[in-house]
Amino acid sequence: MADRPPVVAAWGAGVDSTAMIVELAERGDPIDMVLFADPDAEKSRTYDYIPLFRRWMAGRGIASEIVRYQPRNFKHWPPYAGIAENMLTNATLPSVVFGGGSCSQKWKAAPQDAWTARWEPARRCWDEGGRVVKLIGYDASARDTQRYHHAIGCEDPRYTYRYPLREWGWSRPECEARIARAGLPVPPKSSCFFCGSIKPDEVLELSVEELRVIVLMEARAKPRLRNVAGLWRKPVLGHRGATPRPGSITEFIRTRGLLPPAEIDHIVETAPIALLDFQAAQAALPVDQRAPMGRWLDDFHRAADALERRPTHA
Repeated sequence: MADRPPVVAAWGAGVDSTAMIVELAERGDPIDMVLFADPDAEKSRTYDYIPLFRRWMAGRGIASEIVRYQPRNFKHWPPYAGIAENMLTNATLPSVVFGGGSCSQKWKAAPQDAWTARWEPARRCWDEGGRVVKLIGYDASARDTQRYHHAIGCEDPRYTYRYPLREWGWSRPECEARIARAGLPVPPKSSCFFCGSIKPDEVLELSVEELRVIVLMEARAKPRLRNVAGLWRKPVLGHRGATPRPGSITEFIRTRGLLPPAEIDHIVETAPIALLDFQAAQAALPVDQRAPMGRWLDDFHRAADALERRPTHA
């Protein structure tokens, strides 16, 4: 890096950014650091893929780090860690459900920028009046073209943004093929398991624990919902080739039999009240003595497992 700016790749652990890194490594283009921002809510299959690809990068001399957003001001709430715990704490759903922007700025971009701001090569580059090169895995598809046109209007004096997949004209099929040629499994689509943009076939692949949190999240937020039915916002009727689905993922889980009806009913009827009681109890304690939200979720899953194992009698 003595004669060039440092290069950082934003890796989402999905198809596009993985293919970008694979191809750049093959071409011998410099990548000084790869950053994955963990919102603590990726699908379990994504978490399985992360160590596999980090080993692949390490074998080629590519450094990588996992970074996280660190909530600090909990007010009267119990401490929470990731975006799922944040949603449950505030009895709400991700902003995309209400027509707002994505959660990526807070949970993805910001922690990467915060880590880079402490990284000595970046600090040295900025002290000398330069810009860090940041690699973004937007592909050449219509959807990513929209994201690209929005992004190029956002200037940052600290960074020069580069979009290699767009330079090469690659869309998703080319990215999948490139990963396969490298001898790697193609990663699943990267997103939070409760994202409002998740597709029905992706819900079918979720774990029991992830499905339970979705039911809990929608039940917890329901009293505050006015114009949306749940994480999918409104029903899709299936016109113009669209896959029919309800506005609530809980309803989809129920109709597809992904969780037993009795378990869904039990979560909806009891878990939001139990969570409110937990929050009220923690609010009465000093901040440093409050149990974290993650501990309550662990108890929630243990209770659900115990209920599932309970024998039924005719």
